[in-house]
Amino acid sequence: MAVRIFSYGGKTVWMLITGFVIAAVLSVMLLARTAELRYQRDVNRMVYNDNLGVLNEVKSKLGMTGDSLKTLLNESPAEAANQPYIVVSMADHRLWYKQGKEILFEAPVATGSGKELVGGSNGQWRFETPRGRLTVKAKDENPAWVPPDWHYVEQAHKKGLGVIHLNPGQAISTGDGGVVTTSNGEVVRRYGNGSAVSLGGGVEGKEIVVNGNIVVPPYGTTARRYMGVLGTRRLELGDGYGIHGTDHPETIGQSVSHGCVRMRNGDIERLYPMVAVGTPVYIY
Repeated sequence: MAVRIFSYGGKTVWMLITGFVIAAVLSVMLLARTAELRYQRDVNRMVYNDNLGVLNEVKSKLGMTGDSLKTLLNESPAEAANQPYIVVSMADHRLWYKQGKEILFEAPVATGSGKELVGGSNGQWRFETPRGRLTVKAKDENPAWVPPDWHYVEQAHKKGLGVIHLNPGQAISTGDGGVVTTSNGEVVRRYGNGSAVSLGGGVEGKEIVVNGNIVVPPYGTTARRYMGVLGTRRLELGDGYGIHGTDHPETIGQSVSHGCVRMRNGDIERLYPMVAVGTPVYIY
């Protein structure tokens, strides 16, 4: 049967088979070329956006990275432009401020612990220092820390207490005829006789406790502002992260922070005037 088909219409059949094979080969070649172009496009986009973290990840997958610090310093776009920049090594717990290949300043730091905190309905957090290219977005002297909710959850876990949120204008009964509420931007304790006393600014480890619960103050109240926790200076990196001083200098050189890069107050005070807003920060 097959012989008869090729005998009567052999030329047409062979043309169809040849055309099918050619189409299949061209299809494979097109897919391969598309994948190559997509890869080149992604790499070009990363270069254009100065995304050093992603580039290093790609190079690592290709087996092109050697010593991570050497690679980072040698290929930094900021270095190529002779622009001052900051490098932070989480493995070495060290910070360098450089211009070109010259080290202008260096100091030990503390970085994120990598630990997780689960607060039930209150949320879940992982305390990691972000990797990649960041930028100094602002600078603060004697900065106040406005703790996120995880701080109160963490303190409650340490003390075996619950957590309760206080909303503006809300009153939480203290069980003795009084309440804890807000007034003129402060958290106050109001007694049964109508008198009230401010509970003041936030103090780490001395949070407001009512009926076995740590109270989470509203944003904007003085109770949600902690002074001294971030030391004397801060370089803001955005999304709540920063390079700042600390009230626990014994932690420097360790992976213990909640994500920020900590420095001794004396070190951040020396670095602070050198660094301009807009300075690139490379963390790896």
